[in-house]
Amino acid sequence: MKRLAILAASTALAACATTPTPVETAAAPAMPAETAAAAPAKPEIGTFGLDVGGMDRSTAAGEDWVQFANGTYARTLEIPADKASYGMFNRLDELSRERTREIIDAAAAAPAAAGTNAQKVGDFYKAFMDEAAIEGRGAAPLAESLQPFQQAGSKSEFARALGDSLDGFGPALFPFYINQDAKAPDRYIPIFLQGGLGMPDRDYYLSKDAKLADARAKYVPHVARMLALSGVPQARATAAAQSVLDFETKLARVHWTRVESRDDDKTYNKWSRADFARRAPGFDWNAYLTAAGLEQQGEFIASQPSAFAGMAKAFASTPLQTLKDWATLHTARDAAGVLPKAFTEERFDFSGRTLQGTPEIEPRWKRGVNAVNGAIGEAVGELYVSKHFPPETKAKADELVKNITAAMDRRLSNLPWMTPDTRTKARAKLASFRSKIGYPDKWIDYSALTVTPGDAYGNVQRATAFDYARQLSKLGKPVDRDEWFMTPMTVNAYANPTMNEIVFPAAILQPPFFDPNADDAINYGGIGAVIGHEISHHFDDQGRKYDPQGRLTDWWTTEDVRRFEVYAGQLADQYSKYEPLQGQFINGRLALGENIADLAGLLVAHDAYRLSLGGKEAPVIEGFTGDQRFFLGHAQIWRTKYRENAMRQQLVTGPHSPGNFRPYVARNLDPWYQAFAVQPGQKLYLAPEQRVRVW
Repeated sequence: MKRLAILAASTALAACATTPTPVETAAAPAMPAETAAAAPAKPEIGTFGLDVGGMDRSTAAGEDWVQFANGTYARTLEIPADKASYGMFNRLDELSRERTREIIDAAAAAPAAAGTNAQKVGDFYKAFMDEAAIEGRGAAPLAESLQPFQQAGSKSEFARALGDSLDGFGPALFPFYINQDAKAPDRYIPIFLQGGLGMPDRDYYLSKDAKLADARAKYVPHVARMLALSGVPQARATAAAQSVLDFETKLARVHWTRVESRDDDKTYNKWSRADFARRAPGFDWNAYLTAAGLEQQGEFIASQPSAFAGMAKAFASTPLQTLKDWATLHTARDAAGVLPKAFTEERFDFSGRTLQGTPEIEPRWKRGVNAVNGAIGEAVGELYVSKHFPPETKAKADELVKNITAAMDRRLSNLPWMTPDTRTKARAKLASFRSKIGYPDKWIDYSALTVTPGDAYGNVQRATAFDYARQLSKLGKPVDRDEWFMTPMTVNAYANPTMNEIVFPAAILQPPFFDPNADDAINYGGIGAVIGHEISHHFDDQGRKYDPQGRLTDWWTTEDVRRFEVYAGQLADQYSKYEPLQGQFINGRLALGENIADLAGLLVAHDAYRLSLGGKEAPVIEGFTGDQRFFLGHAQIWRTKYRENAMRQQLVTGPHSPGNFRPYVARNLDPWYQAFAVQPGQKLYLAPEQRVRVW
């Protein structure tokens, strides 16, 4: 289902350990009050927060750090049949959905007054889980969604149908979302993006790589089967599928690369309504924008202007029937989760089995939890935080954020390569940060959303329309700085440059990222590095372009930019040498922002950890020094294993380096070498002058 959303991620729930008290028995009299003491609470993982058994200490850290820290875990892990990859984020996501399912089941089982969040959560889930009812309705709901496209007698009418479908199921040729204007962050503006592809990226259409070519070859029969399920006569389904591929290939040829699309300066292109027709002729923009509810909007951001021009030209040169078949495919894929099993299985067979190598589809209850969270996530989140996120966890997380922020300020204040004026402004930006921890201060009001028992398809449609209307309603209003773009159940965190904020949903504040009963070194290496990562995103190769007020502006000196880009280039080159699959390397430029944030996050987290010791040396625990525990705690959160096709897709599309390569950032920190006696001649050794020292 489409969303005018900014961010998306996996989900999970936070866990909080409690402190047990001694039990009195007849055989063991109570201790005197003045000597009684609570038994120390134990960490959830191991004896001090680290899964020591997951290490492979037969490998030297300097030869292969990830193997040393996580080798036994990776060797013995079997990726679950319904997963393309598996690691710590997935582990927490599984826990999240189990706990969220309990909340949803309770809402579904208990009588609830019509219109309440409990009623909506319960009925939405029950309708999604009622496979018999969905099978009984067949493809009839889909036919209704397809009708405006099938009845279009011209390309102008088709463009109008595209705009009309944005609040329900349908294709997204020119998708958009509502966000702050990057150069005027006190107001909202629609931000348009290139779209229209059915495979993950332009490379799947254009690359000569054998594996991507194989996926491309399997795409046509998949499209043909989806079209046939949707009512296209079998006799022409295969030819129609080839025509759809040809159209999408035209789009792919003019799409910007992902590296180009992550440049915030290049993607800031303010267009008027008239600019669309003038700069991208061949598509009826007036019909599309009016149908999309933007008839009163005068300004827009066109993120990839040359792509828009090329896509409009491709649209104009493509037969109307092919466009209708393309719309049929994308609408059916969009709605497959609430259509009969044949649709769901066909979509998964290509997107899951073929593209990612996942053997089995997730059980329906997991997909049901996802559907509820995606549609009315804050209604679930409000129920969740009252049960799973106590105030003391929030308070401890707040303290960690303050400590990491202070460490970042110290590092900025002493940064040798930055000019004094820019350094002062950078510290002012850091001082103006806002951190959001756990959950929103105010929740989305779902009172205008109708959830009907037994109508899974209609419920998702109405939820999409509700969200679409909520997003459009922002235009012309003051910016809501309390809004969240992740639910509390999300195992992730984000930095929002136009808000100058960092956001940590409750679900990531649990082991192995954060455990109040674990050794401090583990927590600083885990959630501390994540906090540092998000803080430093405001100073990465794109985040640095935003001033303390969240404006996209050139506030660094030319010399500062030049020096920064030298360091950034060194890091991009370092990661571009990693080869997760034979012949396929990490795209250091695509993953640059995340890798800079990983480096800075680990640096400031280590600084904060050392400061927390108050000048003393950390105790040795089970033979591990404090610094060793810190770096092992960091490596532990990135324990990840991929299926081959999932890794390939990650390398093509992901702005992050694969999880099992992210701990290698430690090679750039001097304390890592000292902690593990890494010596010249070992594979991971970098001479001091080769270690990237952005921060």
